[in-house]
Amino acid sequence: MNPFLIVAAALAVGIGVAHSWLGERYLLKRLLRRSNLPHILGSDVFTKRTLRLAWHLTTVAWWGLAAVLALVAAPPTFNIGMDHALVIVALTFLATAVVTLVTSRGRHLAWLVFLLIAITTWLGIG
Repeated sequence: MNPFLIVAAALAVGIGVAHSWLGERYLLKRLLRRSNLPHILGSDVFTKRTLRLAWHLTTVAWWGLAAVLALVAAPPTFNIGMDHALVIVALTFLATAVVTLVTSRGRHLAWLVFLLIAITTWLGIG
């Protein structure tokens, strides 16, 4: 077990929690109240959803990286290979695709790219 990587993974999870919670509380809440945000697709609703989505997807990415760090930190007796790390990457992109699809109601087409990354990563395993 590599204690440095475990600490790094824990810190990545912690910074993700802090980023989402503090960002929502102190930045996004105030930013999204503004009346002068750009209107995309007819109103500022899509703009607001996209800002919130992008903010929180950072946390999802950091949690995915934390999982990879924890996986790599495991003792060598677990015989963990690159395939396991790729599974985490694929699942992280799948989660990102689902969150983007649901949050944007399919309007932000990045969900499709995230899904393709998840699928191609999965297909590239072993």
